[in-house]
Amino acid sequence: MPLTALLTNCPDEETADTIASTLIATRLVACANRYAPIASMYRWDDDIEQDTEVPLLVKTRPELADRVAAEIAALHPYDTPAILRMTMEANADYLAWIMEETVSPD
Repeated sequence: MPLTALLTNCPDEETADTIASTLIATRLVACANRYAPIASMYRWDDDIEQDTEVPLLVKTRPELADRVAAEIAALHPYDTPAILRMTMEANADYLAWIMEETVSPD
């Protein structure tokens, strides 16, 4: 059975930590990884923007991915946050831990 990882870029570490702690506390994800800040460049409102962002990767059951994405969107300060989903394979013990640490979907 695969797991789903969701990746989003946050404007700062505080936002990334708030999203991560909320998702872990509600057992929607088993863990979160906050990465070092990165340089991002993108077009927004017909302007080319450059910002520093903090990547956040969270891991969950595939069947919780929609709920996790909705919660990220609700907590995220961006108008249009990127919420990228990746299906991943992992060792059996790690997958069992993901299942134990997340809630069973309703």
